[in-house]
Amino acid sequence: MTSPPRELHPRHGIHEPTWGSPARSPGSIRRTTTIDMLRPAGSDGPLVLAGRGRDLRTAADGTVSVVAEAACHAVVDFAGARALEELTTEPFRPGLAALIGTRTSSGFRARLNECDPSLTAEHDLLHLLLDDFPVVTLVSGHAVNADRTGPVESGGRPAFRENQCAGFATGGTIMVELRRERKPPVVTGPEALPLTVVNDPLAWHDTAELPPGAMRRARRTDVRPGRGATVDGLFRDSYVLPDGTETVIHEYLLSAVIDTSAATVVSCEAAPRVLPWAECPAAAASAGGLAGQPLSGLRRHVRETFGGTSTCTHLNDMLRGLADVPALLSVLETRPIGLAPSEVTHADPGR
Repeated sequence: MTSPPRELHPRHGIHEPTWGSPARSPGSIRRTTTIDMLRPAGSDGPLVLAGRGRDLRTAADGTVSVVAEAACHAVVDFAGARALEELTTEPFRPGLAALIGTRTSSGFRARLNECDPSLTAEHDLLHLLLDDFPVVTLVSGHAVNADRTGPVESGGRPAFRENQCAGFATGGTIMVELRRERKPPVVTGPEALPLTVVNDPLAWHDTAELPPGAMRRARRTDVRPGRGATVDGLFRDSYVLPDGTETVIHEYLLSAVIDTSAATVVSCEAAPRVLPWAECPAAAASAGGLAGQPLSGLRRHVRETFGGTSTCTHLNDMLRGLADVPALLSVLETRPIGLAPSEVTHADPGR
């Protein structure tokens, strides 16, 4: 018996989720990361963040090599001050122990840079995973909101900031319902289509099946070298309904060209595929504002200048990731690390 169609919010945004991933090009590198947002003790319990990432090089002859891997496991006191209570990482970085007790919200990234400055400078996988903590903590609140029937209680945490992005615009869906219902509207995203590729088992790193109530942030960045290096990326936040159906909350595709000799952005374009509210897609145009910007200091530039109703908090995270492109290009010249060659070098099954 077929289940009845799920009721969607009347002011939902674009619903065109991506299916699969592009073929890996010879002479390119692919970075994939995921952070699972889990609540094993229920919506009132701690937030568990389980991150994994991999850099995969595809050589000119089609052979592939894992050149880097990273993982992290964190526990956040979400119902309280959102402080980081536990953190383990692979590889181990002793300086990160000083992050314990830090709130995974505003100020976390600055504290991360203080605790391990070289991690930020290396633009590696572990930095990308940890750099995502503030926003994945914020996004994970969707699971709590979806499980709540009463009004929002701030618990001493910052309230929703009006006009911080397109979705929080004055008179927009979120702010109107917050004032009327004293709780934000629940996102009703489309069913998630698989990002994996049947004939390419190496397209993504391995991920675990998500339980009901869990969320996941997934990123893919493909970089091809050249004087005008090309970048193709995907960004997705998803949520698993009580019946086990994975749905998409946010999803963007990104394409950019990088002048490698000048280390600047030549062009950048974002294509929204899934966004929660009718107001959100207009923020995609902000990606073009990166043209001409140097990659050095790009994260700070986006943080300091990309704000307000013409921007999107989640797209900003994707834009900031372009700062990692030089490091990814340099990986194309390195050997696989961390595993024996027999474990990481394969003939490309898709070629």
